[in-house]
Amino acid sequence: MSRTARLTLFVLPLLVAPGVLAGRAQDADALLTRARRVLAVTPVIDGHNDYPWEVRQKAGLDLAKLDLRQPQPSIMTDFARLEAGGVGGQFWSVYVPSPARGADPAASVTMTLEQIDIVHRMIARYPDRLALALTADDIERSRKAGRIASLIGMEGGHAVNSSLATLRMMHRLGARYMTLTHSLNTPWADSATDTPVHDGLSPFGEEVVREMNRLGMLVDLSHTSPATMADALRVATAPVIFSHSSARALTDVPRNVPDDILRLVPKNGGVVMVTFVPQFVSRDVAAWNARPESERTGPAPRATLSQVADHIDHIRKVAGIDHVGLGGDFDGITTVVMGLEDVSTYPRLIAELLRRGWTDAEIGKLTWGNILRVMRANERNAAVR
Repeated sequence: MSRTARLTLFVLPLLVAPGVLAGRAQDADALLTRARRVLAVTPVIDGHNDYPWEVRQKAGLDLAKLDLRQPQPSIMTDFARLEAGGVGGQFWSVYVPSPARGADPAASVTMTLEQIDIVHRMIARYPDRLALALTADDIERSRKAGRIASLIGMEGGHAVNSSLATLRMMHRLGARYMTLTHSLNTPWADSATDTPVHDGLSPFGEEVVREMNRLGMLVDLSHTSPATMADALRVATAPVIFSHSSARALTDVPRNVPDDILRLVPKNGGVVMVTFVPQFVSRDVAAWNARPESERTGPAPRATLSQVADHIDHIRKVAGIDHVGLGGDFDGITTVVMGLEDVSTYPRLIAELLRRGWTDAEIGKLTWGNILRVMRANERNAAVR
């Protein structure tokens, strides 16, 4: 090969690359514009945000110290970023920790009431931006009024201290889902991250599911063991949710949903809301976290937005397009997925799914339609009981 030919081969990529890069940037911009257009019609209803816990931990229950009207760099949520993210509905988690062994379980009830109070005070403080939503129709009305529909989700059955009466009162206060367990078992259900005791649900645990169905409260199976998931799906007469879980086939951690459970979800009609917790999204991050600290050498791996999209695609493939949603767990995580750092970033994820061939209508099911359908089904089920 002549010197001239070699120079030509070397120079041509340099001449072509800027145009190729510009074209890719234009394509990316077009997808992001399209994503925002889709979200303007079918905004995100996110299954799980822990801002109320941040108010407790960082602001001593004082909403003024984490004013959502102002930029909040210490957390992942504020109104400007919610608007940029196309968020139209939010389940605000009223999480409290699982009680330690031997602790007074009644304390969890008090703490949960305090967290519910935070959500009600949030809505009262920002009436032009937030509206309490108790039904699917409330969510629709909130969107038309330009407000974020605000729903309450209890994270962990310990919040009701094995009392159906307390469960009923939590529902009256606005709680619209309850996660059956958190990090530890309850006296009636096994957690994904504790030693099994009940092989799923105890007989009383089955009564809890039936009572939630009677009330129209969504049964949330995130954090539960596969046996608890299977038992709840067997007992439930209305669609369940997984408010913030991903696919175990892609990242084999206890908090994710196995394929055999995913295959049961369509018959129930439920929805799995994919989360952005890095160790649930990335095998490398999960493996890194599982190592003793002394064995963690070099830079820590990072989870990526593309991997989150992989989980969404996998759940769509196994359970179907009607059974997948989004549950970011923002402000409940300390490390973030690259590209999904806060509540403003949903359009980036939607753009990636559009790039993979999702249609606008399919995106609308993921962000909005599927969880609304589940809520309406639970409301109808409660009305006839």
